[in-house]
Amino acid sequence: MDHKTDPFAHHPELRGKIEDPLTSFFRDFSVDSVLKMHPELASVMEWVYSDEAREDTRRRCLADYGPDDLWVFAYGSLMWDPALSFSDVRRAYVPDFARRFILVDDNGGRGTKDSPGLMAALDQGDGCAGLVFRISAQDVERETEILWRREMIGPGYLPVFVTAQIDGKPGRALTFVADHCADVIDADLSRSDQVRLIAHGAGFLGTSKAYLENIVTQFAHLGIVDADCSALLQEVEAFLISESAPVARTQP
Repeated sequence: MDHKTDPFAHHPELRGKIEDPLTSFFRDFSVDSVLKMHPELASVMEWVYSDEAREDTRRRCLADYGPDDLWVFAYGSLMWDPALSFSDVRRAYVPDFARRFILVDDNGGRGTKDSPGLMAALDQGDGCAGLVFRISAQDVERETEILWRREMIGPGYLPVFVTAQIDGKPGRALTFVADHCADVIDADLSRSDQVRLIAHGAGFLGTSKAYLENIVTQFAHLGIVDADCSALLQEVEAFLISESAPVARTQP
């Protein structure tokens, strides 16, 4: 296939490293589908946006966006499982923002009320490397509706357009940044709290540790070094080993 039909033309090393969007769990993801599979999560409905409120944020965000292809910047699970039908994928870098583990998940995804987990949010910082996916203009309406059902399920993120360096050239990309007014965002977490939450958090999407492992793995495929993510994963693994180590008994 040539570059016009092959979304991996610019980065063939990513072929097979990104989930097929059409078979992704998130392709048909919705609040109703989650509750059908996990009725025990009914208590979190107070946190969830209504369909009308969610759609209102999408309409307002895209109101001034022209009839062009749309770049979506991915810095977390969207990197390996975008669930979006994309025509191109590129490496990208967003200045003035950073990937920070400050989204506390106790709503069932990768953590529960009894054992909260932790995920990444894009926040102010020194720069963030990731991927951008190009959505063809004729697909923007359908694909952003799918994207909003996933990223804007409840308060936590704000949809914004940022300037991304896409293969060294500036471009405008849609992404989701930390909403500091949301209860799930805790920018003051200590490192030990981050480690503990990632080590113990688990929900219907999997564990918080697997989420971090996938970020580090995806960076390895890309040739990107994120020292903080790699160090955080090492600290989580060391923490779990220390928890499982037998307690030494003192001699009487």
